[in-house]
Amino acid sequence: MTLKRFGVSLEDNILEDLDDFVKDNNFANRSQAIRFLVEKSVVEKKWMCDHIVTGVVIIIYDPEVKDIDAKISEIETANKENILSSMRYFPKEGCCLHVTSLIGKAHCLTELSDKLISIKGIRHGKLLMSRAD
Repeated sequence: MTLKRFGVSLEDNILEDLDDFVKDNNFANRSQAIRFLVEKSVVEKKWMCDHIVTGVVIIIYDPEVKDIDAKISEIETANKENILSSMRYFPKEGCCLHVTSLIGKAHCLTELSDKLISIKGIRHGKLLMSRAD
């Protein structure tokens, strides 16, 4: 592996955001954070393809928020060809951990997870995928 150094110019507000990102994620320095973000972007771009993958969408929300469960069910029902299973756990009051196992083309699972994660009231969401073909 060859290490190459180069200068990068950033606006003050972006540099402040980068410093916050470094601090919030316990990176040793800005370079490590930038490397992480570039690698993450490359991986995400590779998933915008037609490879058959398996995956899991993990979402956290307050089960008392109106209609979240109904919206999740509606999206999962409309995409049942990609759903392997769907489970809910309640680790503490006011918190639901919803896990949906998936299979299908990578770009389809990415679109499906985006629909789930973007439901109003979702506190956190994440898609994890692994190639299956």
